[in-house]
Amino acid sequence: MAPTLNSLARGSGCFLMVAMDQRESLRQMITAATGRRAEDERLVDFKLSVAREAGPYASGFLIDRDFGFERVAAEGLLPRECGLIVAADRLSQPVDGPVEDTDLDDEVDLGRAREAGAVAAKLLVIWREDSDRDRLVEMSARFVRRCADAGLLSVLEGVAKGGSRLIREAARSLAAVRPSLYKAQVPLAGKGSLDQLTEECGALNAEIPVPWVVLSQGVEQADFPTAVRAACQAGASGTLAGRAIWSDLVRADSDSLADLLRSRSVPRLRELGSIVDTYGCAWEER
Repeated sequence: MAPTLNSLARGSGCFLMVAMDQRESLRQMITAATGRRAEDERLVDFKLSVAREAGPYASGFLIDRDFGFERVAAEGLLPRECGLIVAADRLSQPVDGPVEDTDLDDEVDLGRAREAGAVAAKLLVIWREDSDRDRLVEMSARFVRRCADAGLLSVLEGVAKGGSRLIREAARSLAAVRPSLYKAQVPLAGKGSLDQLTEECGALNAEIPVPWVVLSQGVEQADFPTAVRAACQAGASGTLAGRAIWSDLVRADSDSLADLLRSRSVPRLRELGSIVDTYGCAWEER
């Protein structure tokens, strides 16, 4: 039997989770910031540092099998209160380009991931105007079934390559397969007044029949707290975010990274935690 969403939630019933499953995208970020190609070891070291320093303040932590899942699990880097999530997606991504498509990664053994300590798995789905909708919905439904069979929660992330209308369309189609949790983009890329963002998020909320959270990709770091508040006021239950927490630290060397995470990322998590606890919709109330 799968755990309940309490395994990923704060005491408020809302979510404050850190995404650290970026792969070639993280390599691109580090390479651009430092001017030197980031080797695999650099990616793993960065992810493990984020787990050590941010994990104690997060209710969930998402990471991929290629760059760190096994070590986070085996070394016990997360406190018991922070639920471990394994990325179950295989990404189609050209060198120096964005993720263009995804599929289920058959090399991710969900049963083994649960034995290692995971409570959930995540699948990213890229949604475009010209997407094969039937394929994406079927893949999402298959993912939800596989998670249930393995005793894991399912986190389904729909990323639309378009505006608010397409974000809503993706949510309407993908959340209909009833994942444990849906992960959505912030409409308007987080730009606009609190009232404008809340109205847009309200329209998105109407399309999602399950608890949902927002991601931070595409939102300026300074805009993200307001975006999370707007989403929560509209019915979201929190956030599962990466770049808004740590993206400005990718230039840091290993000697300074831990201190920077404590001085910059932890305060951001504390602020977001206060927002989701105050304005979020507890998952059991959905």
